[in-house]
Amino acid sequence: MSATSGLTTSPLPFPAHSLSAQHTGARRAPASQEQVFCFAIQAAAEPGVMSRVLELLAKRGLVPLRWHADRIDAQGSELAIDMQVSGLDAHTCDYMARCLRQIYGVETVLTSEKNLG
Repeated sequence: MSATSGLTTSPLPFPAHSLSAQHTGARRAPASQEQVFCFAIQAAAEPGVMSRVLELLAKRGLVPLRWHADRIDAQGSELAIDMQVSGLDAHTCDYMARCLRQIYGVETVLTSEKNLG
């Protein structure tokens, strides 16, 4: 996820070229398509990390469309969380990514967006 942090990565459910450390702007989806924001999160595998991440959504009345978490290193000390959320705009996605980066135990947050339809 981050070449400078020395962390290993696992395959992502969306193309790596579509990820950015800082979401760069809004692309409007046609009315028939649903805009979905994807978050790839790498964190310490500690009790409470996943609940703190979900709390950020719960405070906004959101439930992720998709949530998948795996321990990704041999010692089981790293956690990879992939979640997809609809019902956001680009500004809120950026804000949520910044908030996720402030959560204790979260090391990396990458975002992308896709359209379902």
